[in-house]
Amino acid sequence: MGRKLRFGMIGGGRGAFIGGVHRIAAAMDGQAELVAGAFSSDAERSKASGADLFLDPSRVYGSYAEMAAAEAAQAADRRLDFVVIVTPNHQHYGPAKLFLESGFPVICDKPATFDLAQARRLRAVVQKTGQLFVLTHNYTGNAMVKQAREFVRDGKLGTLRKVVVEYPQGWLADAIEKTGQKQAAWRTDPKRSGAAGCMGDIGTHAENLARYITGLEIEELCADLSTFVKGRALDDDGNVLLRFKGGAKGVLHASQICVGDENNLNIRVYGTKAALEWHQEHPNELVLKFPDQPRQVWRRGNGYDGAEAQRFARVPAGHPEGYLEAFGNIYREAFRGIRAELDGHKRPKDLDLPTIDDGVEGMAFIEAVVRSSAKGARWVTLKR
Repeated sequence: MGRKLRFGMIGGGRGAFIGGVHRIAAAMDGQAELVAGAFSSDAERSKASGADLFLDPSRVYGSYAEMAAAEAAQAADRRLDFVVIVTPNHQHYGPAKLFLESGFPVICDKPATFDLAQARRLRAVVQKTGQLFVLTHNYTGNAMVKQAREFVRDGKLGTLRKVVVEYPQGWLADAIEKTGQKQAAWRTDPKRSGAAGCMGDIGTHAENLARYITGLEIEELCADLSTFVKGRALDDDGNVLLRFKGGAKGVLHASQICVGDENNLNIRVYGTKAALEWHQEHPNELVLKFPDQPRQVWRRGNGYDGAEAQRFARVPAGHPEGYLEAFGNIYREAFRGIRAELDGHKRPKDLDLPTIDDGVEGMAFIEAVVRSSAKGARWVTLKR
């Protein structure tokens, strides 16, 4: 197929943060172009956002339902190849279901849905339609995260014993949602964010990163959620003890009131032979630690890296890669799957990207965390 992929976007208009990130990631490899969108639930705002992006006004819509109907009727040489959903959490399920059932692959920002019940229903839709559904847990797109997973898979760490993963931020240390800050307003609103605030927004990233690198699934957890900012309806801090299937233990901490922290996602994995450590704010380095020799610092972009780390590295060693490139790697893998099917081939089995199963797992994590904390930090089993 000798052309760019065509995509439409739901949400991500004026004032949105994540929409711009997705557009950059989708454009990074020159394989796709934005041609349509319903950028806001307000029709006039959607049209204005479409004008900002120099789109054909006839393909800028006032609602996702209007967009689905019109785009499904497009001629083959104009039809969308996939749809991107970058709305607040409560608006994920409806458009995802509609576009999947209308025959479009979907790339959706995380978490997958508003609650666990919706995630399960969406999984059934994905299975029934057979369409590709990609969830943008973007941190797994980092090359050195791939390397960390390879070390675990190759047994370099031995038997895993403990996982410590944390994601502290400080941007919600004050009630900025009351000042009109759009990103803070919806993330602290249970009607739009869901049952969890901090844990739903960034705790799910920590859970997904730990599961991706280690391959371990959480069996039980014990959670203590807190709301430090007076008047806030959802948690802004949380501490979780983890029991993984197979016997490993873990600690997961996520917070948005850690003054001075920016996006300090990091993970430490301890095995019987060695340990590893990765920090999102220094994504090009992966530390290996041993009981009987000096620690090693593996750097992205070098010939000694594993095959997967090399495949996902974009520029030579010494030229930093980070958040946007990791996002771009998720999109590049999605494009590989979409193009294969458009060319009449089966979807590659080795696609390395988050799916609806990761979405259900994330929502099961949120549900269990909220349930455990409500019971006074009692141990609960995840309900997948």
